[in-house]
Amino acid sequence: MDNYFIELNSINVNHMTEKKGGLTYLAWANAWGEVKKLHPDATYTIYENAEGWNYHTDGRFCWVKTGVTVNGIEHIEYLPVMDYHNKSIPLESVTSTDVNKAIQRSLTKAVARHGLGLYIYAGEDLPEGEKEEPKVEKISKKEATILKATLEKKNVNIEKLCEQYKAKNLEDLTSVQYSDILTRINNG
Repeated sequence: MDNYFIELNSINVNHMTEKKGGLTYLAWANAWGEVKKLHPDATYTIYENAEGWNYHTDGRFCWVKTGVTVNGIEHIEYLPVMDYHNKSIPLESVTSTDVNKAIQRSLTKAVARHGLGLYIYAGEDLPEGEKEEPKVEKISKKEATILKATLEKKNVNIEKLCEQYKAKNLEDLTSVQYSDILTRINNG
């Protein structure tokens, strides 16, 4: 496949996710494993600061910086070191375990920038290729007949109404549009 992003973005990883605190997470090991299956030459980098620490700080809080390279393209992710409420931990309270967790989460987000599990961060349930198009239910002939009689009784221009709803005719209206029109007529 020429576009590796499309390849990775189309993978459904829902069976590998877990819920914590109302959020969906893809474990770093699963994310990395999926990338390496398809791109064995992929690499990651944990960026150190000038002192050689695996985290960066402004003296109050800290964050990590990681990069994931796939097909020669690196995506870098910065992530604050956070507690289980997703709040930044003050520098004096940060532990090596907190930093390690932030690094793994940051790597997973960098992997998502390459496509794998990106839909999770967008708040979606399925990757793009698997999303079902919503079914649009058209109104029945009986509903169209009732609507026509109601509109004529209220002296509403049916052609203009259909044009407003981007419908060829009343039978082309959706159930949602039908309900909206009836509500507007009854309240107007």
